[in-house]
Amino acid sequence: MRAFADLLDRLIYTRSRNAKLKLIADYLAATPDPDRGWAMAALTGNLDLPAIKPAMIRALIEERVDPVLFRMSRDYVGDSAETVALLWPAPKAAPEDAEPLTVAQVVDRLATLSRSDAPAALAGMLDRLDADERFALLKMATGALRIGVSARLAKTALAQAFVLDVEAVEEVWHGIAPPYAALFDWAEGRGSQPTAADVPVFRPFMLAHPLEDLRVSLDDYAAEWKWDGIRVQLVHVAGETRLYSRAGDDITGSFPEVARDFRVPGVLDGELMVKGEFQGGTLEDGGGAASFNALQQRLGRKIVSAKMLADYPAFVRLYDILFDGPEDLRELPWAARRPRLEDFAGALDPERFDISQIIDAPDFTTLEGIRAGARDAAIEGVMLKRRDSPYVTGRRVGLWYKWKRDPLTADCVMMYAQRGNGRRSSFYSDYTFGCWTEQGELLPVGKAYSGITDEELKMLDSFVRNHTLNRFGPVREVEKSLVLEIAFDSIHASKRHKSGVAMRFPRIARIRTDKPAAEADTIAGLQRLIS
Repeated sequence: MRAFADLLDRLIYTRSRNAKLKLIADYLAATPDPDRGWAMAALTGNLDLPAIKPAMIRALIEERVDPVLFRMSRDYVGDSAETVALLWPAPKAAPEDAEPLTVAQVVDRLATLSRSDAPAALAGMLDRLDADERFALLKMATGALRIGVSARLAKTALAQAFVLDVEAVEEVWHGIAPPYAALFDWAEGRGSQPTAADVPVFRPFMLAHPLEDLRVSLDDYAAEWKWDGIRVQLVHVAGETRLYSRAGDDITGSFPEVARDFRVPGVLDGELMVKGEFQGGTLEDGGGAASFNALQQRLGRKIVSAKMLADYPAFVRLYDILFDGPEDLRELPWAARRPRLEDFAGALDPERFDISQIIDAPDFTTLEGIRAGARDAAIEGVMLKRRDSPYVTGRRVGLWYKWKRDPLTADCVMMYAQRGNGRRSSFYSDYTFGCWTEQGELLPVGKAYSGITDEELKMLDSFVRNHTLNRFGPVREVEKSLVLEIAFDSIHASKRHKSGVAMRFPRIARIRTDKPAAEADTIAGLQRLIS
């Protein structure tokens, strides 16, 4: 655990991407199997230790220190794992012949425990470790590293450590289980390169750059709607179907009806959505999609009830084709892949799959007008795809552009603030804000933590500390006097919120110190913006 704890400690305090890559690469090159494989699983979010839960960890620490002290310390530190690691009693002297705990020993032990046996086993491990190692153990066990390392960055570091092609690593990553023995055998020359011939593996998505102020010719670019669902990849190989999210997570179990109906060998790229509440029939007209708020009812569910399947039927609006059977089409230009996609989609159930239609616009000026008039709940903007572009991983300048519709804005009043995580754990950086009812009551309408500079963060943190009315654990209620201009992509009716509305992607656009709180927007005004 010592080497893994040192790695996490250094990653937390390193901002440079290249420096993080070197830290991970050096660790992987120096660490034996299977420790480095389990470390990669932790860094990429693929380590699952179901017996370890945050509530269990809280119970363990509250048996050893005053519960009030723990809660106050957690409020100050801003991270439960760090708080427990620091407060846990000093380790007992280990026998001279005791071997240090390894990452593999921790995973092997915790992965096989029942929930009744897990507390004693975890406590025994924590008793043997110092504070840094306890922090690493708890972060790994709960699957919440939050150290500024994405799964893609960790895989890039692995590729750099062993001089591999990162795209080749991504190609087979989801077909190999932790601790990735076959991958490291290939990396160090002991085995052949794993292939995706008979496994429905994930291929990295092609992504788009923001259009910003650029104007392009529609002779060179095709325009289609950017739909507001979640990007998915559909893979059917050797009789097996899987659905992958943009992050490469396997979400097949959450959408069984989509997997059931995708039975033609190939790999497609599309947008997963649910049908509109009052829409019936097929999806062939290009409409029929509900807002993202409806899709959220399905996301993250491991068990999907019959009622959920009936109330929120999922479908996929297809964007592109990567494989037609065993044939790899990614090197073909978009203009050649598009008819192949249309032919492929013809063999699929139109109730479950349709194609994102091309926008009929003779020139960019006409397209601007069409985009400006789009306020459909399921439309997020416009995609512009270069007609001669191959399907390549990541963002390549000049190939695909995303042109999001202009955000909506509302002036809201800050109501509550909570400490952030990571480097923001010392600041009140997460803000709940509200708008007025007709009766003059302020109700929460959203929460945001992005959109502000470091200087603005310090200003808001100072406001929270100097205008606190009440404290509720890590949350502070503040004086209702500061107005924040909130930008958001869309707004939807919500039965789960007292205000009756829910914002999509809220972020702070401006701090309105010039505006009295009484002049902030109303709930009724927000309701008129519902698509």
